[in-house]
Amino acid sequence: MKTKNLQKGLIVMSFCLGFVAVTYAQPKDGKSKKPPTFSELLKEMDASEDGKLSETEVKGPLKEAFADLDLNEDGFITEDEFDKAPKPKGKRRGN
Repeated sequence: MKTKNLQKGLIVMSFCLGFVAVTYAQPKDGKSKKPPTFSELLKEMDASEDGKLSETEVKGPLKEAFADLDLNEDGFITEDEFDKAPKPKGKRRGN
């Protein structure tokens, strides 16, 4: 009898922990965060206001991936290059 109660208790605890984990994994506003558009990046980072992003203007993950995004290797990321770049995949469980 104690074994069955213990099993039931563990099942209920597992369910509760899973529910809490899923709840806290969601953004607070309830929306998934989408990658920024090129226009949004320009507004935030284009200090020279030339409609393209240089390596000195970008920051974060964009700076780390700059060489991969600058397809013609001219030192700038244009909207066309940004649109052609492979999009980052969302994080998957276990990664």
